[in-house]
Amino acid sequence: MKISIFGLGYVGAVSLACLSRDGHEVIGVDIEQAKLDLIKAGKTPVVEEGMVELMARVAASGHVSVMSDARQAVLGSEISLICVGTPSAANGSQDQGAVLRLAAEIGAALKHKAEPHVVVFRSTLVPGTVEDVLRPIIEAHSGKRDGEDFYLCFQPEFLREGSSIRDYDKPPFTIVGANHAYPAERLQALFGHLPCKFLKTSVRAAEMMKYSCNNFHALKITFANETARLCDALGVDAFEVMDLVCQDTQLNISKAYLRPGFAFGGSCLPKDLRATSYLAKVHDLELPMLSNILVSNRMHLDVALDKLLALGKRKIGFIGLSFKTGTDDLRESPLVTLAEQLLGKGFQLSIYDPEVHLASLLGANRSFVQKHLPHIGQMLKPELAEVVADAEVLVMGLSGPDIAAAVAALTRADQVLLDLVKLPNRQDFKAEVQGLCW
Repeated sequence: MKISIFGLGYVGAVSLACLSRDGHEVIGVDIEQAKLDLIKAGKTPVVEEGMVELMARVAASGHVSVMSDARQAVLGSEISLICVGTPSAANGSQDQGAVLRLAAEIGAALKHKAEPHVVVFRSTLVPGTVEDVLRPIIEAHSGKRDGEDFYLCFQPEFLREGSSIRDYDKPPFTIVGANHAYPAERLQALFGHLPCKFLKTSVRAAEMMKYSCNNFHALKITFANETARLCDALGVDAFEVMDLVCQDTQLNISKAYLRPGFAFGGSCLPKDLRATSYLAKVHDLELPMLSNILVSNRMHLDVALDKLLALGKRKIGFIGLSFKTGTDDLRESPLVTLAEQLLGKGFQLSIYDPEVHLASLLGANRSFVQKHLPHIGQMLKPELAEVVADAEVLVMGLSGPDIAAAVAALTRADQVLLDLVKLPNRQDFKAEVQGLCW
């Protein structure tokens, strides 16, 4: 293919070298003449393992040309990869100056091009930027429409400095956010040979996914470092501990716990986080990430409370009370906390949980109920139908296809259901279903 790459920093230069190595005709575009001169001379504009040899080879192959003229580059290519920088502004927002100027230049170039052109944004962009900011600029300057005369998409890159060429050749996956089939097909033809999954999604999801990945990486690094500080104070080998943590690929290094839902609770996570924070205080340590997990968890619970208060209805039916489906453990259940808050504000509650039977509660569960919800017996109902029939609003806290189907069959059109579990059969409910964060 004929490809133009705008921005010849780490991502752009490595992409130029690898794509031309693979036989494509590549035009490199940058406003810095020094970078263009280096590539013309077969030298790399970035310090990166393997780039000296690779750039010398591709520059001599005849597959690479460089320029500063955006119009000429667009007219001479089928696909444009946008790799310009989007650094932080002074207030922490994203400085989009370079990509905004480039969008106007690309639009002006497309005005003079008859063939469909694919514009692929690889720069990290705030979700919504491609559709709400860049598309109107390109359409205004070109007089053409996205999806008809040209195609916009977003393809996040996962190149780490120091191992960019290896990461290019063996990425974890290829993600393409596109609203039309044509650009996805062109990018699959371009990158489909790589040894990884090729995943198509919406433009907005692809933009957000890039931020999520980087935030998760930052979170993991911070977790390891805060763990190391606590280990050091306690005389424990932090490397040994983290190595053991990583041996668990069923829960720790896996998809487990990475599904959006309601706040966490139970007999382990809250108390162990509190104990960790107390240990840190005893040893005069500050662990801001670990110490604020419970704060964030409480805020997530407040989202549910605020949604219920905004409805202005007083009769609420809870489907589920324990901290997790399939257990009768009420200790630190966020559903119990939510119920307590609503009761304190004068709401009328009824509750159904097939695992929670007041007569059979023992030990810690019984003492918890006696202390926190002594009047729970009046609210617990033995039949799901009774709870649904009496409620204006339903709070869905139990997951699973069977309970979801049973509730769907009983709901009415005059009811609202707050979904805390991401129902699999939302379309089957007569009630208006509102997700917690979805």
